Amino acid sequence: METLRGYQVLKDSLQRSPGLPVVDDPTGTTSRSFWMYPPSPIAKHCSEIPDYADFVIIGSGITGTSVARRLLQGCRAAGWDSVRVLMLEARDACSGATGRNGGHISPPLYHDWAALQKQYGDVTAQKLIKFRLAHLQELQKVAEEEGILDKSQWRAVDLVDVYYDKRFFDKAKEKLSKYQRDLPFEASHHRVYEAAEAIETFHLADDVAGCIAGGAGAIHPYKFVTGILSNLLRRYPDNFFLCTNTPCVSISGPSSSTSYYTVTTTKGKTHTLHVIHATNGWCAHLLEPMRAKIVPIRGNMSAQRPGQSLPPTTISHAYVFYPSSGGFDYLTQLPNGERELMLGATFAQSTGYGEVGNTDDRVYNKSIAARLGGVLPRYFGEKNWGAEAQPADNHDDDEDSGTGWDQGRTKAIWSGILGISVDLMPWVGRLPTTVSGRPEPPVLPSSPRVLGVGAKREDEVSFGATPGEWIAAGYTGEGMVHAWLSGKALAGMVLGTEKEDKLVEWFPEALRVTHTRWRKAKLEALAASISGE
Repeated sequence: METLRGYQVLKDSLQRSPGLPVVDDPTGTTSRSFWMYPPSPIAKHCSEIPDYADFVIIGSGITGTSVARRLLQGCRAAGWDSVRVLMLEARDACSGATGRNGGHISPPLYHDWAALQKQYGDVTAQKLIKFRLAHLQELQKVAEEEGILDKSQWRAVDLVDVYYDKRFFDKAKEKLSKYQRDLPFEASHHRVYEAAEAIETFHLADDVAGCIAGGAGAIHPYKFVTGILSNLLRRYPDNFFLCTNTPCVSISGPSSSTSYYTVTTTKGKTHTLHVIHATNGWCAHLLEPMRAKIVPIRGNMSAQRPGQSLPPTTISHAYVFYPSSGGFDYLTQLPNGERELMLGATFAQSTGYGEVGNTDDRVYNKSIAARLGGVLPRYFGEKNWGAEAQPADNHDDDEDSGTGWDQGRTKAIWSGILGISVDLMPWVGRLPTTVSGRPEPPVLPSSPRVLGVGAKREDEVSFGATPGEWIAAGYTGEGMVHAWLSGKALAGMVLGTEKEDKLVEWFPEALRVTHTRWRKAKLEALAASISGE
């Protein structure tokens, strides 16, 4: 009965629009993401909105940035020097989920392998696993190419899954064994640590049942994205337009007065042939048919000072703590400053359904915050944690930490909005008109503004993809191992370079948007996931 009531609450909340991202509270009580201080010089950048843009990207997080980078690179390589790429952001640059997440690049692998294999078959399941793993090298490669490897704090870490329930640990070992049998190369870095060895090796509390360790990465997500956006603005001054604090309030399809999409913002209108939705948990505001397909859920994050006795080796690890089968907490440690512990809670750790459909990231869930603020000494053990650290001199005002952080263990706590896919897979690709809710513009071969990638000469118009709306969203809390390559793949689809980009070799077709997938995606799978059933 409780499950039925919870399901009805969930269903009712999803009929409402997620609305636009809320602006900061003028009283100053908003939840402030530790990542976003100090603000980037481009945080409030606002280009003049052009009357026409070849591509309009809504959202300035990791997805939108990936799309913009690939579009601009592709157009320049093809000699399309007059291209206009417009990026709209409702608030400051990278102020949504990317600027509020945990900085983990830790793909779920053995955890999901058997379920993926059962649902999609061997070939697709392997491609999904490899797609997730590919983000480790891809993000490092991009950071190196953009000259922001140090600034973005990209680093390889050992991922340690920590289990406290013996039955759950045994099930995890069974999943790992199957993963190792089926994908020995991908599983070669995984190792099981039984209780005693795990406690000693990773300096954990004495009630740990065991650990499974493997490879992963960590990054400063805000500095990564804003660093790239800064480079794009400098590299493409006549082609890339970034308009922050410019919400997109509506999109209209072609009409008797225009053959283009009309994109209306709070600062004016623009026209385009391609609209790219990169707003994740907010996408259903402009895409009503996607309500109850991508569900906004509020998650919670914190930055905490480490205990004085916590070993320095913690920095080289990322942790996922599984106190039960109902969810997990995730942790990384920053490599500099006060070496803050970045601890977050998965949406399944929420109390009840109150976070489902909640898109107000000005505040956070107090009960979740209380648990996050007290759980770390329990996870590591009081002796390993030691006395509470004292604030370092001047660190609360330095360039890495920002100003005004709390003086106790928890320096900052904030919330962010996740986009949860009801079929637990991201949505990437062209939106059918049944899903966008709007007709597509006609192909306009006479328009000089739609000269596409691959045109051979000035007077020969060659198109990439035909006009339409596009999306990459719904990462279900795993954006750092899905979003960048999803955005890159989407840009290839928009440019019509799928063959040249060899998408068939690395992009999982299970992620592509189709009308059939949209029709079949139901809330029941998500409700069962949240309830732990």
